[in-house]
Amino acid sequence: MEVLNDILGYPNRKIYQNNEFFSFSLDSIMLANFVTIRMRDKKIIDLGTGNGVIPLILSLRTNKKIIGVEIQPELFNLAFNSVLYNHLENQISIICSDMKDYVTRDTIEQYDVVTCNPPYFKVNDKNYFNENRWKTIARHEVKISLEEVVMVASKLLKNNGTFAIVHRTERLFEIFEMFRKYHIEPKRVRFVHEFVSKPSTLVLIEGVKFGNLGLKVEPPFIMKKENGRYSSEYEQILVEVKSCETE
Repeated sequence: MEVLNDILGYPNRKIYQNNEFFSFSLDSIMLANFVTIRMRDKKIIDLGTGNGVIPLILSLRTNKKIIGVEIQPELFNLAFNSVLYNHLENQISIICSDMKDYVTRDTIEQYDVVTCNPPYFKVNDKNYFNENRWKTIARHEVKISLEEVVMVASKLLKNNGTFAIVHRTERLFEIFEMFRKYHIEPKRVRFVHEFVSKPSTLVLIEGVKFGNLGLKVEPPFIMKKENGRYSSEYEQILVEVKSCETE
């Protein structure tokens, strides 16, 4: 059933969700807060935008033009309606398209910032496929692979443009390889831990197209204190989290 909710931590932004589809996750909220947006950046695009949570949060950080691209019509409709509800249609445009098809003569090297919360899991016999096709597409590389995501981002980015992604920590070196293969130099990394004593399962990565060498590993994002209470940084972003889980 379609419902209208506050974006966690952002009561001045409403978003349409449907539990049958893949709802936005904590990962997307962290990515929207992590990505660098410079004063000179004029055009931003979010690939695989889902129901549009990243563009909605980014609209609180900048007044520049934001595009969201989503392949699934059902999620596109949720994102489109959320933009209308928040009266952001003059800033945010939602496009229903395969991100690979969005790369055309008119879009190549047109964006200053690209973000993406892509499918995390490769397609192989060991994967568990949810019976719900919407969630399967969101979680697994059914429609697009990690390499294709990075390739698309590189094509859309201007030289010195920024690409930010959130992904599973276990695929970090593969991500670095793909970044460099497509001329995106890794510049910032931040590991996400549920507890400081637990290994990182998620990582936020930002790179610059044809950027200079030099990687900054930022302090880790710790979600919970050892006593189980949320960390102060986690609370600043989310205010109160009761039901939002990472992929």
